[in-house]
Amino acid sequence: MNPMSEQLFEGERLSLAPHDPEKDAEVESRWTHDPEYMRLLSADPARPLSPGQIKKKYEEAAKEKSHNRFSFALRTRADDRLIGFARLERIEWNNGSGWLTLGIGSAEDRRQGYGAEALRLLLRYAFDELNLHRVSAATFEYNSGALRLLEKAGFTVEVRRRQAIHRDGRRWDELLLGLLREDWEKSSTPNPNTQM
Repeated sequence: MNPMSEQLFEGERLSLAPHDPEKDAEVESRWTHDPEYMRLLSADPARPLSPGQIKKKYEEAAKEKSHNRFSFALRTRADDRLIGFARLERIEWNNGSGWLTLGIGSAEDRRQGYGAEALRLLLRYAFDELNLHRVSAATFEYNSGALRLLEKAGFTVEVRRRQAIHRDGRRWDELLLGLLREDWEKSSTPNPNTQM
């Protein structure tokens, strides 16, 4: 399929949508009460948030009106159900670079291919719409699912912060990965020699 004929914010099963604090706060609050979700997402100690705290977080983000951050809710196209979030942030327009963060909330929605679809949509937005030159991401050595997802999309481990995270009674490496536009274009361009 020609990438230019695809919808910008819609994939096969997912859409990148605006956040709806009233509708989403309860769902997102439940995610923060899941220690595995919090462990995969952040090196910070888990801190469950109430729906009110989630709403306040969105209100504060809306006041910022940052041109260096784009935040999306991940929703299923079939039933408009919130399943996660995707962000491009810390964008340095003069350098054409930014950071990507992606999270799938409920355990039953993880490992269902939603992360790969969301990553494709977000990278297309970053490179084709925002005209970025590179996108960076960070994960932890113990988050093998995120590492596989990023590497399959063409990201390369560029920095390994050895033993930077203390979890589960041991030390783990933090991994910083990068993807250049030219590498993304090569990996997302269909090979004319392959049959459809």
